[in-house]
Amino acid sequence: MHKQTVKAVTARRWHLSVALAACVVFIATGMAEVMATPRDQARRIHDRLAGVPPSAAVLDQMEQRILNSNATGAAYLAMENRAFYDVTLKNWAAPWTNREGDVFVPLNDYIATVIGMVRDDVPFNTLLSADIIYSGPSSLPGVAGYSPTSNAHYEDMERQGVNLMTQLQQQPQSAVSGLPSEATAGVMTTRAAAQAFFVAGTNRAMLRFTMMAHMCRDMEQVADTTRSPDRIRRDVSRSPGGDSRLFLNNCVSCHAGMDPLSQAFAYYDWDESARRIVYTPGEVHPKYQLNADTFPYGYITTDASWDNYWRQGQNALLGWDPSLPGSGYGARSMGQELGNSNAFAQCQVEKVFRTVCLRRPENAADRQQVSSMVNAFRANNYQMKQVFAESAVYCMAD
Repeated sequence: MHKQTVKAVTARRWHLSVALAACVVFIATGMAEVMATPRDQARRIHDRLAGVPPSAAVLDQMEQRILNSNATGAAYLAMENRAFYDVTLKNWAAPWTNREGDVFVPLNDYIATVIGMVRDDVPFNTLLSADIIYSGPSSLPGVAGYSPTSNAHYEDMERQGVNLMTQLQQQPQSAVSGLPSEATAGVMTTRAAAQAFFVAGTNRAMLRFTMMAHMCRDMEQVADTTRSPDRIRRDVSRSPGGDSRLFLNNCVSCHAGMDPLSQAFAYYDWDESARRIVYTPGEVHPKYQLNADTFPYGYITTDASWDNYWRQGQNALLGWDPSLPGSGYGARSMGQELGNSNAFAQCQVEKVFRTVCLRRPENAADRQQVSSMVNAFRANNYQMKQVFAESAVYCMAD
């Protein structure tokens, strides 16, 4: 046989063998998914949610629920394992509490409040506005009492291995933080959030990192040069480097929307010496007047009133609640504006999907599932456990 012909035949046989091998793997994988028993599915759901093997008794109960066409009920059983709260939810919420997005941070009041709200089915759209905080009981042995000036209470709870599923208790944030009730704004006014995002700076960080954590968008993703620059503060140059085009085509795109919203935090600060959040009603903190000579004709913050300029333009697609006015006074009402947007709901569902399924939504079926869960999340009073359950059921064949 001609040498070239032999090479061509050999190449064809090699490609055919590779193709056949791929088909075998594909068929085997598909058969494995098809042949997964209800008991296998129950084990996978438990692993996805709690990260630890279920007991034989729990596995039996979960299997029976799946056999009864109640896989979601099986997922709720898995969430009765303390590891769902102590580990899964703790790791889920931890990156939201610091600028680095670090999951390896001690338990704090922000994380504990997220865990408690999920456990108790507190409507999650109130995360940024409720007068609420979770802590352990004062009677816990070896655990310091809650203090607005220290994180020792939560660090001790974690060190002692306190069961967060059973020991976290809800109370008004205003009862322990020193803030009046009207000044509380969910996790935004927790000690951990204040220490991370009110420290130094200009208080714009609180808005930026809250939007990153709870609307899944950084400033570049909401940049819009068509919004009015009339509320941009004096510390932003209108001609950086002597070129006004940089302001018009870059700076204004973020600051035109950011500055009117972050005005809601005008009365808040982090006191580094006292190690606590401070609130001075009627008194704008000096950080809002920093670098006033940069552009003396810029906006001067005089109170905590805010406006959402992103309700118009391209960011109207974030799905702002039409029943809300789009403006207000103070952090609580601004937190309601963010928390009731469609982007907030979409972000929470996508974060749960990534946590449980260990991947991002990557195809049409995934995107349809996420959309369905967002609709159900909003229709069922923002119950977050339901989102975890539905995600685990959907991904149990992965």
